[in-house]
Amino acid sequence: MTDLPDANAVAEFLAAYPDFFEHNPDLIAGLKLTTTLGGRTVSLQERQVEVLRDKMRQLELKLATLSRHAVSNDVILSNFHQWVLRLMSYDGDDAAAALLDAMRESFQVPAASLRLWGVKPGYDGAWFAVDTQDAQAFADGQPVPVCGAASGRPGVPWLDDASSMQSAALLPLREPGAERSFGLLVLGSPDKQRFSSELATDILVRIGETASARLRHLIA
Repeated sequence: MTDLPDANAVAEFLAAYPDFFEHNPDLIAGLKLTTTLGGRTVSLQERQVEVLRDKMRQLELKLATLSRHAVSNDVILSNFHQWVLRLMSYDGDDAAAALLDAMRESFQVPAASLRLWGVKPGYDGAWFAVDTQDAQAFADGQPVPVCGAASGRPGVPWLDDASSMQSAALLPLREPGAERSFGLLVLGSPDKQRFSSELATDILVRIGETASARLRHLIA
């Protein structure tokens, strides 16, 4: 008695000869499959249609997701553009305060603050000048912005109403290519998800680079 091939052997055979049913059309009519819709038995053609419809639904969901992301990215880019324009149009003395005001207005950030170290003589008494080893050590060790829970994060106490902040984004400020930082920009929100640890940091990297360029003239 000849042993029947197992399911894997049949699958490999059909994969190797995809036109098998074209040469044996009578076999198709005899094939019966169980559908996922109600468990009833259907023909091969009906099952194929069902599979294609399911694939189409999955593709439609992916397209809808991509569309939402595209709209969200457009909004972020528009906000970033408006922020940069505000920075460029400002010609006053307190660039640090202007940067934070523009940040809150353009990105609707509930709370924002920053501190700089190693400032030029004459800025030693400014509100943003600070000599804090903890914040500097943290910023030096972060090549990219960090997002997550606000509790225990360096710089969060600088924010207004710091105790109500549930999430925060910490952006090290440094010259391009430099390992050492010269400041830290902190954004906070009472919403746990606003600066979730899962948040992509691409736009935050650009914000940090732009803020660094705008404030570099204050550093010795």
